[in-house]
This record gives sequence, structure tokens and C-alpha cells, in this order.
Amino acid sequence: MKKFVNEVDSMLREALSGLIEAHPQLLRVEFEPTFVARREGGANKVALISGGGSGHEPLHAGFVGRGMLDAACPGQVFTSPTPDQMLAAAAAVDTGRGVLFIVKNYAGDGMNFQMAAEMLETGNATVLVNDDVAVENSTHTTGRRGVAGTLVVEKMVGALAEQGATLAECKALGDRVNAATASMGVAFTSCTVPAAGRPTFDIGPDEIEIGVGIHGEPGRRRAAHMPADEIVRTLLDAILGDLKPQAGRQLLLHVNGFGGTPLMELYLLHHAAGRRLKAEGLAPVRSLVGNYTTSLEMAGASLTVTLLDDELLALWDAPVHTAALRW
Repeated sequence: MKKFVNEVDSMLREALSGLIEAHPQLLRVEFEPTFVARREGGANKVALISGGGSGHEPLHAGFVGRGMLDAACPGQVFTSPTPDQMLAAAAAVDTGRGVLFIVKNYAGDGMNFQMAAEMLETGNATVLVNDDVAVENSTHTTGRRGVAGTLVVEKMVGALAEQGATLAECKALGDRVNAATASMGVAFTSCTVPAAGRPTFDIGPDEIEIGVGIHGEPGRRRAAHMPADEIVRTLLDAILGDLKPQAGRQLLLHVNGFGGTPLMELYLLHHAAGRRLKAEGLAPVRSLVGNYTTSLEMAGASLTVTLLDDELLALWDAPVHTAALRW
């Protein structure tokens, strides 16, 4: 295993220290329990908190800032954060307007965030993100996984919260964005969790995993490598089959890298996906391309499509300033 690491047990703390040192005007970090928060909190607004296992950077700590999250709770690599982290983060960023937890649908995340919500004395609500169409009716997880669509939910709900919306309004929007979003990914290689020291799964040099999860969990099937257009067709068939958009519908197209795929190839995927969507009579009017929900150094990518209306388009375009997103 070749990684930039001193000691595995101190890797998260050192990485978070580097994040804060790189963005001192934007972020602050607390340890024991660990969370990342906005340096200057949003006044008189619903507090948005998310989190999950590390190894998916910039998700979630990279999305803490104006127009998105107020705090993020990072666990160890691919390990859920604990309820005490979430409670400490809530106490630090709650302005009295309530706390909204945005949670990816994985067993550990869901259980620990639920425990924190039940222990929290202030008003709170939860948006459960389950955009991954690869595991529909699958026995691999507790249901559809939350993957790259989590970023879309955090961005749009963050914009609404910044405008002064109520907790109920933010919760309703989060659920609506989640329902309008579908994702599916493909992996060429595995990744290596530092504590394990070996690849999470074995895959042949000419094989790909269609529908892989962001922790390396299997998806729909193992297949032979194929041209990019065929991969895009496979992913979009599942996504569009789930969303069933009407002709002329405006869309957000998010091409997400898993950490080990060159940006050149991600833009190639965007080109192929855009052609396919337009051929279906759809209008991809907004795009986001890059490594935003990663899986350490895994080679591969996912496609995410969100159905837009005028309100969602305006929320996507609203100003945002985080370590990973800014416009």
C-alpha cells in the first residue's frame, strides 16, 4: 500500500488540520468529538448538518460554508460518525431556528443520526438521501444508497436555509430534491482503506463493476469493459427509467469522479451523457463535473441527474462559498 500517511490512526486528524489551515477564514474544526463548522455561522437560520465516513472528500466537510452546510461530522475512513459528534456540532451551530440533518442512506449513518436526533433537545428534522438507482430492490443494503446526489440536496437546501426558510420548508425541499434526483456509478478498480492495507475487492483488468457503491460495495453486475458511450447508455437507462422525465424537461447533469479518474475522462463522459439526454428530448441546462463524492483512489465515475423547475434552478444558481464549491 502506497499512500501519503504517517500513522493510520492519526490520518483523519492530520487531514482535517490541513483542511482548516488551507481555509482559515472559512472553516474551523473541533476534536473530541470531531466536527467541522463554518468559521462565521449563519445568523438566524436553520442549521444544516451532514456527515459520514471519511474517504469521500470533498463530501462532506468540503461543502461547509455559506450557502451549504453549517457543520459536517467526519467519521474514520468509511465509518459512520458517532452521535456525540452530531450533538456537539448541533450545539455549536444551532441558532434557535432548528437543525436539519442531511443523511446518506447507509445503516450506520442512519442509525447514528437518528440517535442524535432523538437526543437533541432542540427542534430538528432529517432528510434521508437515497438517490442510487443501482440497488433498487437489492439485498446489498437497507435500501437505495445515498451517493453523489447528496451534494445536490445539500446545495439546494443550503440555499433555501440561507434565505431564512423554516425548518419545515427546508425539510420539504430536501425530500423533493431527493425524489427528483437519481444516480448510478461504475468502477474500474477498487480502493484501499488505509487500515486494511489491501484493495476492498478484486476485479480483473478487463472487468468493470456496474452500479458500484462509494465504499466499494457491489452493484448490479460485473461486466466486460466497454466503450464510454455504452457505459453512459447503461447508466442513463437506469437513471431515466427511474425518473421518467417528460420531453423538454430541464435537468442538472452531475458527472462525479471517484478519485482515480482523470478530469479529461470525466468531461468525455459529460459529452456523451449530454448527447444522450438531448437525443431523448431533454435539456441539461446546468452541469457539475469533477471529484465531489469520491471513494479514496477508486477509478470510476457516476452520473447524477436532477429534474429542475424554476425554483430548483434558482436555488442551484444561488451564491455558495465552500472549500469545494464557489460561485
